[in-house]
Amino acid sequence: MIDIRKLKELVRLMVENDLVELDIRDEQEQVTVKRPNSAAVPLIAHHPMVHAPHAVLAAPAAATAPSPSSAGGSGSADAGLVPIECPMVGTFYQSPGPDKPPFVSVGSPVGPDTVVCLVEAMKIFNEIKAGVSGTVERVVVKSGEAVEFGQALFMVRPG
Repeated sequence: MIDIRKLKELVRLMVENDLVELDIRDEQEQVTVKRPNSAAVPLIAHHPMVHAPHAVLAAPAAATAPSPSSAGGSGSADAGLVPIECPMVGTFYQSPGPDKPPFVSVGSPVGPDTVVCLVEAMKIFNEIKAGVSGTVERVVVKSGEAVEFGQALFMVRPG
């Protein structure tokens, strides 16, 4: 996993030098840092977005059966559903901007690479992908709420 101090330094250098994208790779890690187009994503116009496919940004355990703790403790109401869990501590955002529609909502089909939300951590907006195929049955968290590592964000009926 990339050292957070290194990541902060990369972001600082990007902002200071008005870089749009930075891609760093070595034998063990790959990190791509992108600053979104301000016209396309007004909520995060001045914040870089980090994509680190080999770090903590892939939703962990999304393809496994939910445990009672990760499923929100709803018991039989969530039988057969798979949680999309938060891979980090931060703030949950269901849409890319305040006036934009949510990435997904109840009834939305998702695939493993479908972006379902953003989680802001240390002023960096991270795209969270479903990691599973199916249909969104329930949105567990409200936009703007604090979320924890491993917390269920969405419940998906696999399919």
